[in-house]
Amino acid sequence: MPIKYCLYARKSSESDERQTMSIDSQIKEMKSLAEREQLNVVEVRQESHSAKKSGNRPVFVQLLSDIDKGVFSGILTWAPDRLSRNAGDLGSLVDLMDQGKLQEIKTYSQSFKNNPNEKFLLMILCSQAKLENDNRGINVKRGLKAKCEMGIRPGTAPIGYINVMNNNRISEIVPDSERAWVVKEMFKRVAEHGHSGRTIRKWLKEIGFQTRTGKLLALSRIYSTLQNPFYYGEFQYGDDWYKGIHVLTS
Repeated sequence: MPIKYCLYARKSSESDERQTMSIDSQIKEMKSLAEREQLNVVEVRQESHSAKKSGNRPVFVQLLSDIDKGVFSGILTWAPDRLSRNAGDLGSLVDLMDQGKLQEIKTYSQSFKNNPNEKFLLMILCSQAKLENDNRGINVKRGLKAKCEMGIRPGTAPIGYINVMNNNRISEIVPDSERAWVVKEMFKRVAEHGHSGRTIRKWLKEIGFQTRTGKLLALSRIYSTLQNPFYYGEFQYGDDWYKGIHVLTS
């Protein structure tokens, strides 16, 4: 009985997949391969989701269900890592092969049929993709910790400061020339005159103060700003506290 293939294309929007071929390009290349090899492609499915976590892709989950029901008996995809970058999804694929419901996974450069050697190779390649993800996550955490130890807080700078970016990474946090004086005045009015949050909000409205996104400062944001230790030179990231260098340049 001829294998009924589903052409599955996926691309994550995450930065680590910027070099991955686009969905349209994946579909175009795999359709050409199907035509050359006269493969019976019943349907084309696509989605833009990360494959790091099991069960996180609705189209892929439905594909597994349809294979289990006998709608498809083969998968056509650009590369093994389009299908799985986690142990859960990989296990589901191999389990369907073990049951004889998934007869073949065909990629642009190789095929994986329901035999021990090819299933083992599939598991190695998908496990390698998982290892790359895990290592990347560890490296990102190390990089963020190193930034913190340098005194640079990860994430969007609090109001009154701006992030200086270099190669899409925060290289420095400096005072916002348009808003820093307002934040300083807020602290001064509270410390020297005992102004409440509502009084501060009234004053901000009077001077027409807006955030960098063009919004008025909500009362809750005023209180959180006045309570934020970042403004006296410290910040928390995870469970640890760090001394920031942003105060030295303010």
